[in-house]
Amino acid sequence: MVKTAPAHDPQTPPVSAPAVHYLQNLSKDIPSGLVVFLVALPLCLGISLASGAPLLAGVITGIVGGTLVSWFSGSQLSVSGPAAGLTAIMVSALATLGSFEAVLAATVVAGVMQLVLGFLKAGIIGMYFPSSVIRGMLAAIGLILILKQIPHFFGADTDYFEDMDFLQFNGQNTFSAIVAATNAISWGSALIGLISLAVLMIWDSKAVKSVAALKLVPGALIVVVLSILLNLLLTNLVPSLQVRPEHLVKLPSIGSLADLTRELRQPDWTALTRGSTYLVAFTIAIVASLETLLSVEAVDKLDPHKRHTPQNRELKAQGLGNIISGLIGGLPMTAVIVRSSANIDAGAQSKFSAFFHGLLLLTSLLVLSSVLNLIPLSALAAVLLMVGFKLTKPALYRTQWKLGWEQFLPFIVTVVAILFTDLLKGVCVGLALGIFYILKANLNSAYYFHNEPSHEPGVVHIKLSEHVSFLNKASIVTTFEQLAPGASVILDGTDSEVIDYDVLEAIENFRITAAERGIHLELRGIKQVEALGH
Repeated sequence: MVKTAPAHDPQTPPVSAPAVHYLQNLSKDIPSGLVVFLVALPLCLGISLASGAPLLAGVITGIVGGTLVSWFSGSQLSVSGPAAGLTAIMVSALATLGSFEAVLAATVVAGVMQLVLGFLKAGIIGMYFPSSVIRGMLAAIGLILILKQIPHFFGADTDYFEDMDFLQFNGQNTFSAIVAATNAISWGSALIGLISLAVLMIWDSKAVKSVAALKLVPGALIVVVLSILLNLLLTNLVPSLQVRPEHLVKLPSIGSLADLTRELRQPDWTALTRGSTYLVAFTIAIVASLETLLSVEAVDKLDPHKRHTPQNRELKAQGLGNIISGLIGGLPMTAVIVRSSANIDAGAQSKFSAFFHGLLLLTSLLVLSSVLNLIPLSALAAVLLMVGFKLTKPALYRTQWKLGWEQFLPFIVTVVAILFTDLLKGVCVGLALGIFYILKANLNSAYYFHNEPSHEPGVVHIKLSEHVSFLNKASIVTTFEQLAPGASVILDGTDSEVIDYDVLEAIENFRITAAERGIHLELRGIKQVEALGH
């Protein structure tokens, strides 16, 4: 769909995003890592419980995702760890293979499969998710976060963050769990939750943000400290309102690195003699890879700097992470959008934030368990309620509506489908509808290739065809990434009748970053669009 003339020297390596200076961003990345840690800890524990795995397994996965995968990944803001979307697969895998140790062996094999997928460059599939579907996924996750946290916010649920699916393992669904919660409110938890939410809203106001010193302190940290003090106060003054033990963080008590080592599980390698092990491994590899590609694509859209994550490198990083996690007793991992969204919302600038959250998870196991076990879950639910709201703000729905039916319908269908099924099924439904609109458009406008050489020596002339759909996004973005520093580029859409919004957004992101790469860009016949974010 794209013609370039003349291209730069083919020996010139592709240009990556500008180098990130980690030390310059510590003032933002350390507080962000702390926020992600506070969100990740109960999620790691809850996903372990929901998966039927040892409680420690989810935390181990979070540590590996934070301390190892963050550096091998090409994403600056994505956070990896155990994913709620894999809980059903884990329950099935445990039933099929008979032991957690056998599942660990399957997890290692799944990691090897992901490495192979990365070297085969299978990550390019991530380029083919339309923007409307990705935004629908983000909005749906925001809604699910809000709905799922309500029972924990009111202290009416002891299984923290059981899963992200509509149908839960205990026989309830998202809405019946909320109805049940109204009949079992723990008033102490509810009071702390309401105060925590109010503090977060105040901390997010313009008045507080205008004070430079306060901007350095994450609101989640204030809420956590305040919630512990409030519960201690209630315990001494109004014992009937104190938060019950089952509504506090439950971190395993491990006193030293030697104790942690003794608690680690090892894979059962005899499971490799069974064919069912490879079927489980293949399922984990495919689902984890798809969820990862969806997550990093969504993170790139939320990134204020519009940096692009190399998908194949991400698959390799996740594969390495699953190999290590399986070897030392952890759950399968993916890049996870909930923690990544909290990371971006907290102001993270680089991958050091995810790394720091991994260090905190490790430290919490060794020395902080007694303090962290004082945190009421309702306070953490308040943090996630704020994250959920920012993912599914009403302004997002209005913006998608203004873009027309071709963007709004796949968006809203994705939201509803994910809300009432699960992440992957919902995305598949939205993707099918998005493809329908593309095929419908292709019936009205065929492709035409133009081979018009540039008349300006030394200028890269990129001429778009008559109809450019989101299917062309991957080749266009790849072309942008291969442009040499200092190049002069003319991006010509004068003969294009239709340029899909996804491609326009990719062009706008390139326009924003071109100056950082020293590229002089001239747009002809291409309207500028506002890169949507939250």
